[in-house]
Amino acid sequence: MAFDYKKEYKEFYLPPKKPQIIEIPPMNFLAVHGQGNPNEEGGAYKKSIGLLYGVAYTIKMSKMGSHKMAGYFDYVVPPLEGFWWQEGKEGIDYTRKEDFQWISLIRLPEFVTEEEFQWALKEAEEKKKQDFSKVEFFTYDEGLCVQCMHIGPYDNEPETLEKMKDHAREQGYEPDFSQGRFHHEIYLSDVRRCKPENLKTVIRQPVLKSVQ
Repeated sequence: MAFDYKKEYKEFYLPPKKPQIIEIPPMNFLAVHGQGNPNEEGGAYKKSIGLLYGVAYTIKMSKMGSHKMAGYFDYVVPPLEGFWWQEGKEGIDYTRKEDFQWISLIRLPEFVTEEEFQWALKEAEEKKKQDFSKVEFFTYDEGLCVQCMHIGPYDNEPETLEKMKDHAREQGYEPDFSQGRFHHEIYLSDVRRCKPENLKTVIRQPVLKSVQ
C-alpha cells in the first residue's frame, strides 16, 4: 500500500478539535511564495497550487520512467498547506485578504533531495511545456506550536484561533510571530467538492514558553 502521511502521522494531520501544544520537526516541502487575495480567480495563489501539484506528481510518477530515485517508496501526495502573514501585523486579519503574504506548500517525501527536486523541475517543464521556476525546495523547522482541527468555512477561523490562544496561555505559552514563524494551515478537504460547513483545516500557530 502507498505510504499515507496523513494516516502515519496523525498527530500532525488529524489533530482533535480541542487545541493542543505540539513540537513539529523539520520537514522539506515544495513551495511557491506570493502575495494577494487567495480567492482571486486566476490569481497568483490559485496558479501556485497548479505549479506545486505539477512538480509533486512528477516526483510521485517518476517510478514509471527511467529516472530512479534512491530510496523511492510509493506514497500518497500529502495535502496542500499554506503559511500566511501580513506585514506589520502579529497574526492575520481576515478582513484584509488583499494584504496577505503567503507560501503555498506540499510536503516532500524524505527521499527527495535538492538534486532530485531539480530533476523533477526540469522534467515537469519539459513534459508540460510550462514554467515551473517559481517552485522552490523549502526546508522548514516549525518547532513549538498550538494546533487544532478547524471544521467549517475559512472565514470562521478567528473563533478557533481565539480558543487556541486561550488554551496556549492556560498551558503557559504565548504567541510567537517572530521572524520566520507563521500562521499555518493544512487543507484536508477539496474546496471544490466540499460544503463550506464541512471543510477540515488543520490550524497551527507558533508559540513560546511564557516568561514568568
